[in-house]
Amino acid sequence: MIQNISLFRAIIYFAMMTKKISPILIFLLLFVLFSTQAQRTAIIGFYNVENLYDTEKDSIADDSEFLPNGAYQWTVERYNHKLKNLSYAISVMGKEQGGVVVLGVCEVENERVLNDLVAQEALKPLNYKVAHHDSPDVRGVDVAFIYQGDRFDFIAQKPFTLTIPDNPRFRTRDQLLLVGVLDKTDTLHLITNHWPSKRGGEARSAPLRMAAAKLTRSIVDSLLNDNPNANIVIMGDLNDNPTAKSITQGLSAKGKINDVKQFDIFNPMWKMYKDGIGSYAYQDNWELIDQIMVSYALLQHKPNSYRFVSAHVFNPNFLKTKAGSFQGYPFRSYAGGNYAGGYSDHFPVYIVLQR
Repeated sequence: MIQNISLFRAIIYFAMMTKKISPILIFLLLFVLFSTQAQRTAIIGFYNVENLYDTEKDSIADDSEFLPNGAYQWTVERYNHKLKNLSYAISVMGKEQGGVVVLGVCEVENERVLNDLVAQEALKPLNYKVAHHDSPDVRGVDVAFIYQGDRFDFIAQKPFTLTIPDNPRFRTRDQLLLVGVLDKTDTLHLITNHWPSKRGGEARSAPLRMAAAKLTRSIVDSLLNDNPNANIVIMGDLNDNPTAKSITQGLSAKGKINDVKQFDIFNPMWKMYKDGIGSYAYQDNWELIDQIMVSYALLQHKPNSYRFVSAHVFNPNFLKTKAGSFQGYPFRSYAGGNYAGGYSDHFPVYIVLQR
């Protein structure tokens, strides 16, 4: 960024000395201005990509529904179409700010599907790398990250397994911690999640999400004990809204920024949910179960450091169902068991960081 500012000043000085403004000079000025702004903004996102399976039989997990001869007739053509759709959606999210620098994802079968995703033409310019870990989930789906290799320097990743003492056979997605340096300035600690669903009913499943929340909180506390000023981003499909006890009590997230103190977590999705904004529709009700939260450090004004500015649900028209009883809902791959050829049953979410 400093180099760009110096170049900008040099171009202005040259114009003043020569008293000439050429089309080439105007182009250089605009290029430096926009590239400087892009480097001052970082988009961090999350996307539940809805059952991104390959078409080959898994040797461990039960992926029989997502095979060419399975219940969903998951052919190579349908797989490639979904990759093209998802890559386009990701490529235009935050495009004006340089694209999504780090994107957490869930419902991905393995590392291969992620490599196939980032290899799509729409994403090649962003030079995405993959951070993945195989989870013990019975459906064989995992959480993972893709990140721009030119802007995010990988340091480490670590999975955390959710265990339920009263149910030793319980299996779900691991939580994945990714650590790296953003634009060679700030170290970020990002945790991506896919908490247990509400299958079996709210009362029966709520304790599982509370346990998942406490696991996430323990990861956060460990990071903050090591560094009280750690920049932490929590993201995921939490299968609970921002007002749920798992969020407000298990994770101890604050919905009002003025209530946030050191060691606290700020959840900007709380107000969005109160305002009726959602990322997932169920039985004609909008839910905001896809969320991104930040630690206290990311709310502070620090010289040449990134801080949280805003949170968003990415829901352009092309991601919405165009007609029928689900008009306006996320345009998904399958609806009512029938192939629809869409993107996902969730809208992606993202936050904006600036310095």
